[in-house]
Amino acid sequence: MARPTENTGFICLNCTKIIEKLTNGSYRNHCPFCLYSLHLDNQPGDRANRCQGLMKPIALVYKPKKGWQIVHRCQKCLHKAVNKIATDTIQPDDWESLAMVGLGV
Repeated sequence: MARPTENTGFICLNCTKIIEKLTNGSYRNHCPFCLYSLHLDNQPGDRANRCQGLMKPIALVYKPKKGWQIVHRCQKCLHKAVNKIATDTIQPDDWESLAMVGLGV
């Protein structure tokens, strides 16, 4: 899948806010407000997974080469995945929401 196709805006299925595409050279894979994601990929960016379940943010992890990442767990099939936080863009991830996930709230 080409990067321009992957980097699209969407309406969050959890909080219903309108989400803009990223402007920092990456592509959006979670809501910057509630931090929920969708279980869409088998491999990053392929959008081939049939589950399509909501993925709840459950933790934050730090990796030296990738920085802070959100750990998501699918509420439908329980699959876990990590996504880099979105910074330096028109809709960066909400720091208060990130802090709440980091605290396990």
